[in-house]
Amino acid sequence: MTLSLLHVQPATGTVAVLTATGGVAVGGYVHHAWRGLGACATQGLATNPWYPEGVRHALEQGHTAQTALEQVTRQDDGAARRQCLVMDAGGRAAVHSGSENRPLVAAELRPTVAAAGNLLADATVVEILLRRFLTLTCSNPDAVWTQGAAPRYRDAYETHLPETLIEALEAALQAGGDSRGTRSAALRVESFDAAPIDLRVDWDDDPAGALRALARRVREPAFAAFLASLPTK
Repeated sequence: MTLSLLHVQPATGTVAVLTATGGVAVGGYVHHAWRGLGACATQGLATNPWYPEGVRHALEQGHTAQTALEQVTRQDDGAARRQCLVMDAGGRAAVHSGSENRPLVAAELRPTVAAAGNLLADATVVEILLRRFLTLTCSNPDAVWTQGAAPRYRDAYETHLPETLIEALEAALQAGGDSRGTRSAALRVESFDAAPIDLRVDWDDDPAGALRALARRVREPAFAAFLASLPTK
């Protein structure tokens, strides 16, 4: 399995991404975030490490997530082996799930947040990941889920995005996660108001727990002060 979530806040340009898998070093290969621009997750039976470059270029040219995704998959002879999730600066999402990916394969797209996975232990894993994120961040999660309404995000929710992503991941993993077991997880948050937060657990029996431990260290006063001292542009 690889399971990913993308979130873009059009009002502020903040971008947050989360990924977990049964293999090693997922943070280095799967998700990519660009503040004010969008994000992508390239996964599947075999990831394509060149997708992010093409997606970013297309987004920089003003293309939508759908057009950016079509451009990179059209040029890939192995697209049937890929699953790729893209979100643009407007919070619009698009997904490609090639026919050769191993079941269970699922994706859920909503305004400003989307999730996708393959080789899942249970079909509800993607749904639980996304719904938990919505419950933790907005005041109208049911309307977003059932009607595709625009999320009404709570004040200052961006401040807690790393912890929110981890809690959503924990809920998804409790529902089954990876059919092989989940071994690595990562998250990244990019904004114009703070230094990026990029946390990676490359191999662990409890990657969500290890990711939470890293997040606690990031919040410790000394390191928080260091991050606050960094330039934001």
